[in-house]
Amino acid sequence: MMILQGCVFSPPQRIPAPATQAPLFLPPTSAPLRNEPSQTPEQFQPTPTLPCVDSLTFISDLTIPDGSIIQAGASIDKRWEVENSGTCNWESGYFLRLIAGDELGAGLQLALTPARSGTRTVIRILFQAPAEPGNYRSAWQAHNPQGQPFGDPIFIDIVVEP
Repeated sequence: MMILQGCVFSPPQRIPAPATQAPLFLPPTSAPLRNEPSQTPEQFQPTPTLPCVDSLTFISDLTIPDGSIIQAGASIDKRWEVENSGTCNWESGYFLRLIAGDELGAGLQLALTPARSGTRTVIRILFQAPAEPGNYRSAWQAHNPQGQPFGDPIFIDIVVEP
């Protein structure tokens, strides 16, 4: 009898459904769904692109070391190894400008050797030694197409003898 007392049957109780319960199944409709844009054109603002940065790093003199003795009137083939250490590519419009000293027959402005950002290149200028003996120095600096100077200056430093 004790066993039967623990087995009392009680009918299941129903829990009332809330009045706002969503239906379990929605039948498909023929009306297409519209995707609304998350931003209107007035709200869209493109990511600003930062301007590139011009820079030139001097690496080494490849020819005519500083203080080289040169014969008066001799042709000079000066070369420097440099790195385009900026983020801009040196393209059309980049130039070298004489910033101090004697032009040594090279003129006042020359096109800069094209170079991609992060690469090394050789800058070459052909000079003419003066007829007069003495110490001569010619300093040059790179400029971007807007005429702004940038980077390390490069120079030739020679002693002209008769």
